[in-house]
Amino acid sequence: MDNWDEVRTAYQVARMGTVSGAAEVLGVHHATVIRHIDAIEARLGVKLFQRHARGYTATESGADLLRVAQATDDQFNQLVGRLKGQGDDVSGELVVTSLASFAHMLVPVLKKFQDMHPGLIIRYLTGDRLFRLEYGEAHVAIRAGSAPDQPDNVVQPFMPQQVGLYATQSYVDQYGPLKGLEDFGNHKFIGSDDETPRAPFSRWLKEHAPDEAISFRCTNTVTMQEAVLAGIGIGFMSVWEAERYPNLVQMMDHLTEWEGRLWLVTHVDLHRTTKVQSFLSFLKDNAKDWCK
Repeated sequence: MDNWDEVRTAYQVARMGTVSGAAEVLGVHHATVIRHIDAIEARLGVKLFQRHARGYTATESGADLLRVAQATDDQFNQLVGRLKGQGDDVSGELVVTSLASFAHMLVPVLKKFQDMHPGLIIRYLTGDRLFRLEYGEAHVAIRAGSAPDQPDNVVQPFMPQQVGLYATQSYVDQYGPLKGLEDFGNHKFIGSDDETPRAPFSRWLKEHAPDEAISFRCTNTVTMQEAVLAGIGIGFMSVWEAERYPNLVQMMDHLTEWEGRLWLVTHVDLHRTTKVQSFLSFLKDNAKDWCK
């Protein structure tokens, strides 16, 4: 791409959703924005946006280009900050992704960090899809399981993924307590629907519980949690989440085989930016008491 102005304009249109919004951010006339969008689409031979009455929405091709543009814009902003001696500025967008089950721990931290930096826009993405840092889909990812091995990522150990085996008091009243592994056949369990689950606790349950005892199967941990809370059976939940519900009963002592690990992942190109480093330091400091 030989015209960064056009790419930058397209990025701001995607970010703001309108030509007028992008023009205001860029400090140019709206006609310039339209000219840049027309020019880059003609040069690439693809439509980057769908035009509609409320503004512009990026197409699939546009989203691919604009993820790279966002990462590049972050790097340019960091460079400008260093050259101006303002490397401590934290502004623009901060995109963080994690498992949805981690949201109740992370959202308060994101709120406090945003309070410290009022000009910051936070996008918090959750879901089963693995967001690609190399395409600028996120600045910081909190991932579970084995250490991520994608090229060009900076991976740091964060904290243990503490889980326990729980059921509601109503379930215990109906079926009784769990009396060890030999009692598994007399109970109902909530497990993964994946034949080869990645989570250590799901693999453990698959190995130790009879197939017929795993009577309710789910595709993600959020659904498993809801099934436990509904009294359907015994299932795994994060210790942090379970502590929020006084009606839950811990059904077995904790086993180290259930534990996984959480990792902090950033892309090498953005790892040293002030925004990312500030957030990582803030997150680590706030997470010190989570495992106590």
